Amino acid sequence: MGSSPAKPGQALVVGGGISGLLSARELAAAGYEVTVLEAGTAWGGCVGSHTVAGLTLDSGAESFATRSDAVARLCTDLGLGAKIVPPRPGGAWVQLPDGPRELPRTGVLGIPANPWDPEVRRTLGILGSLRASLDGLLPASIGACAGVTSVSALVRTRMGSRVLERLVSPVVGGVHSADPGLLDVDMVAPGLRAGLRRHGSLAAAVSAQRRGGGTTAQARTPQPAKAGSAVAGLEGGMHTLVDALVSELERRDVTLLLGTAATSVSRTPEGWRVDAAGAAFHAALLVMAVEGPAAVELLEPAVPAISGKKPASGPDVKLVTLVLDKPDLDRRPRGTGILVAPQTPGIEAKALTHATGKWDWLTAAAGPGRHVVRLSYGRVDGASAPAAAGPQTDDELFAAALRDASALLGVRITGGDVRGWDVVRWRGALPFAAVGHRARAADIRRSCSAAGGLAVVGGWVAGNGLAAVVADTREQIGQLTAA
Repeated sequence: MGSSPAKPGQALVVGGGISGLLSARELAAAGYEVTVLEAGTAWGGCVGSHTVAGLTLDSGAESFATRSDAVARLCTDLGLGAKIVPPRPGGAWVQLPDGPRELPRTGVLGIPANPWDPEVRRTLGILGSLRASLDGLLPASIGACAGVTSVSALVRTRMGSRVLERLVSPVVGGVHSADPGLLDVDMVAPGLRAGLRRHGSLAAAVSAQRRGGGTTAQARTPQPAKAGSAVAGLEGGMHTLVDALVSELERRDVTLLLGTAATSVSRTPEGWRVDAAGAAFHAALLVMAVEGPAAVELLEPAVPAISGKKPASGPDVKLVTLVLDKPDLDRRPRGTGILVAPQTPGIEAKALTHATGKWDWLTAAAGPGRHVVRLSYGRVDGASAPAAAGPQTDDELFAAALRDASALLGVRITGGDVRGWDVVRWRGALPFAAVGHRARAADIRRSCSAAGGLAVVGGWVAGNGLAAVVADTREQIGQLTAA
């Protein structure tokens, strides 16, 4: 297998996650003859599926942000527009050392738009809200003008430690599996510091970001939406998006090769050569749609300008899914789920999603009294090392999930309630947006673009989340084909 020296109309995509499949779709639509190489045994990357107790469930991403319409437009293009569904309105909670609280409804990364909102005040206390409100009195230049800054540095400077510890850390830990002190604010919340400069305070910048996205119907809603509700999913699960993408690529005669790991990349007079699975593949255009460390390792020999710039690997995340016969959970005691503050004693999970409390379609599929909960483990808390090891084996994770689910939901859950369970491990799958990562990723991308006929895509350059990846991939492939 393989191909002869590249022809002008040939394109090659390395990586079969969402960014790789979408790249192939855009290239095929532009008239290219496309081949996609995927090292694994399934398409979709972090948008996967598994079957637990007879239910087909998302094994990775289960929703997408609605502050942009990038994913909704893609779903509509693929014939899935009617399948887009909102979560139930119950909202998310946060588990603090002193107990659970409803997560305030207006926020970005947990940063409140109004420090005196009753939900915020209950979480922060009067002194915490008072300190956070000083943000409105500080010059806009504080926190907005530094070259790079972490999420925690910005929040602590503008709003104080209580906002950081009780709101931001749980949200950032749940979404990015990392301490906010390690994350580049411009990578995980693009535009937030620009909003600070424009509007004069961090709270006003957050409010503007919240107003700026979503649908017209959402914009007309008189009250802010519950925390965790600025997302949508697909009836049947987000993995149906992958199925639709693959089906369209097959209709367009795109060559899709699983179990074909790229081992080397080199320049040729006609374009690019990729060696994979004992064969050589040639193309005029090359798209690298694998995680950052792998992309840089493969491209270094052909693009010397990126040598020594390999980004840090993302955290290893473990997801434990439990299917329970537990009518006590019908009342959805924690809404759609609960995020855990890192300093909370006795709980090892960083977040719990009550999937049947979040999605009506899944409630119907599961049946009366049956519930699906998913707990996530793994968070980077130090400058270069993961947090304390915690549970590692499947059995250890299952035992921890029973303990943590009981504590977080306030309902005793035992092995006898479990009708099925599974552990899914995502090794380095989340992009690790460390301080300075955005600038380094942009530098790598510039060098790759300068090489000609080459694009790099994926969460490590676009930012975490389907919305960021979809929008960025379309933009990059558009530039590649135009060039």
